Amino acid sequence: MEPWVVAIVAMTVYLVFAFALGLLAGRGRSFFSVSEYAVADRGLGLFVMWFLMGGTIFSAFAFLGGPGWAYSKGAAAFYILAYAALGLLPWYIIGPKVARLGARHNYFTMGDLLADRYQSRVLVVIVGVVSVLAFIQYLTLQIKGIAYVFNVLTEGHIPIWLGALIAYGIVVIYVITSGVRGAAWSDVLQAILMLVVAWVLSAYLVSHLHGGIGPMFESVAREKPSDFLIIGGAGSSMSAAAYSSAIVVSMIGFMMWPHLFTKSYTTSERRIKLTVMAYPLFALFLVPVLFIGFAAIGVVPPDALDSSDQVLPYLITHELGGSGLIYGLIGAGALAAAMSSADAITHGASVSVGRDVVAPLKPNMMDRTQLLVMRVAVVLVGAAAYYLAIFGAQGLIQLLLGAYGAIVQFAPSVYGALFWRRGTRLGAVCGLLVGVGVNFYFQLLADAKPFDLHAGLLGLIANIVVFVALSLLIRPSDEDAAHGARFVNS
Repeated sequence: MEPWVVAIVAMTVYLVFAFALGLLAGRGRSFFSVSEYAVADRGLGLFVMWFLMGGTIFSAFAFLGGPGWAYSKGAAAFYILAYAALGLLPWYIIGPKVARLGARHNYFTMGDLLADRYQSRVLVVIVGVVSVLAFIQYLTLQIKGIAYVFNVLTEGHIPIWLGALIAYGIVVIYVITSGVRGAAWSDVLQAILMLVVAWVLSAYLVSHLHGGIGPMFESVAREKPSDFLIIGGAGSSMSAAAYSSAIVVSMIGFMMWPHLFTKSYTTSERRIKLTVMAYPLFALFLVPVLFIGFAAIGVVPPDALDSSDQVLPYLITHELGGSGLIYGLIGAGALAAAMSSADAITHGASVSVGRDVVAPLKPNMMDRTQLLVMRVAVVLVGAAAYYLAIFGAQGLIQLLLGAYGAIVQFAPSVYGALFWRRGTRLGAVCGLLVGVGVNFYFQLLADAKPFDLHAGLLGLIANIVVFVALSLLIRPSDEDAAHGARFVNS
């Protein structure tokens, strides 16, 4: 049997198993409950939460984009470690408060909280639309990653468009049937698999190609400029300002992702704090991913790749022999990395459409109608991401950073809602619109960014200025001030 056929069989077996686990996790739960679909009836434990949040980090961008960045950009790839170690820290502060408010007022989304705090349907709809646009970018990253895996590991027998279509179909069916509980338990399986694959593969490639970590970096020093591994050096692809601002945006923006913010509603305050304390361990798990990229320097010719994101699949097919089973196991690990994020992203996007875009416009919807809207949204959001995966030109890391630029703009409204009683709906709405506008201008239209800062940080600065200025200029009524105080004091 041809190796690529064996690889397909092995990856298919994995996908079927993961799908079955997701369905079993939801057995005995209501298919028509918004609470179950959106927040697992607020009953996820510490073990599941750690893997669920970790699986979001260890996605296609880490498994494929991480080696690609290490291979092509050197020290800039260390962004992934900083992002993993620091990204969840703000949750220790805001998570318990959000969990209390969610349980007290029956919130399911970030939009639910902001709608209640600022008494503004307009703000919620804007949050929902921006969320969905960012979700589409992030999901595109996962679908593109899965397509790469199928294409390379089947020796081109599955073209990119078909691999992306398979990914789209899997994600849609999976999320529609499983909800957040199914995604969470599948993420446990997927996280364990991808971590084992990453460590074993990294250890083998570093030893096989260079004889160890020390000789590997000696080889990198010979092949690349002396400051290739120094942030901001002449040989670095990223300035110190660009690198630092990307970390700041990712750290502030991490818990602003609606599908992660919503996890505050799925568990207890204590479990949130314990998850944050244990979470930096995932940064250690990401180290071998970067080693794979560094090991490829001087081994993989740059002209052999259409994109640096393909460096890991290239190493698998050219350095691991022709075993279809090995291809399949490694492919399953890569699929696990992408799927563990794709299911959470698609689920989050569907909940945002149902609760934050449609529900404010039709406030009297029945639960079953709302669930139908969410499940239709899964299909439409997935279709948009599929289109961008096929026809878009951005790489995996660029897609991730671009999505963060939009999503971080929720931070002023969220922190204002939780900690500043003076914040007003006008300030929140105008600040968000200005921040998103500035971000997209510098991300898509401008030829250069001031001081080489991340577009999202420029938008965030503008957002905060407008939010604070308008909130201070227009004094809220006594009723609004008292309403805001209830959130601050909760």
